[in-house]
Amino acid sequence: MIRLSWPSLILLALLVGLGVPSNARAQQQDDDAVFKPAQPDFTLVGLPTGLRLPKFKSAFRVTHRFTRALGEGDFGSLAEDFFGIDSGAQIGLEYRFGIMRNAQIGINRINNRTIQFFALYDLIRQERLGVEVSALGSIDGTNNFRDSYSPALGAVISRTIGEYVGLYVEPIWVNNTNQLPERVVDNNDTFIIGIGARVRVRPTVYVVGEVSPRPSGYKPGVTQGSFGLEKRKGGHVFQVNFSNSFGTTMSQIARGGPEENDWFLGFNISRKFY
Repeated sequence: MIRLSWPSLILLALLVGLGVPSNARAQQQDDDAVFKPAQPDFTLVGLPTGLRLPKFKSAFRVTHRFTRALGEGDFGSLAEDFFGIDSGAQIGLEYRFGIMRNAQIGINRINNRTIQFFALYDLIRQERLGVEVSALGSIDGTNNFRDSYSPALGAVISRTIGEYVGLYVEPIWVNNTNQLPERVVDNNDTFIIGIGARVRVRPTVYVVGEVSPRPSGYKPGVTQGSFGLEKRKGGHVFQVNFSNSFGTTMSQIARGGPEENDWFLGFNISRKFY
């Protein structure tokens, strides 16, 4: 029979105790359903994040952009219009589904009759190379997906820092961004590099921002930029945002905002079903 002294028993207990959290953390990192405090949602404002969707689970999002420019008219006029809330809006409904592990697909319909289909596939996890990389593909079409198709291909490169910061770089190529006939235009596609961040400032409160510069190709209007404040409550994320365009699909983001560089009030509401 082996007898251990009290110091040996204490040391053994410490070693076992230290090993358990390490294994638990590894299991949590590999479980797509475990909540990620630095990355609570599948999008920033308009750009996607690297958040994984568990197999056979789903999520829903509403996007809402009021069409009254915040810089239009004087303060009294803006207040009478309740800072744009009384105006019309561009509204989108999005649903995504985890079709298999590491892969999600979705559809987003805007009330201007633009429909976007999209897919993301997770290629690299942060635990291995220090960043997460997901392949992104999408295509949107106007007139309820009957006209003017705009496919897009790109990558979502992300890194979370602890439980407080998420950083994103997203090189994306978008085709058919110029809606004029191809035979009369020189540029018919756009290359964008989405840059964004989300910072957790309170246990359930975040600030978020993004910008999508266009190094080459067709680039009308101004470069789209957005920032917002959001609150998480269980599986919901409520976000109030300000943007210089209404874009929520890849082709809309690539086309930028109005030349006047106006800013607009909006909000996003998302819900996870897991």
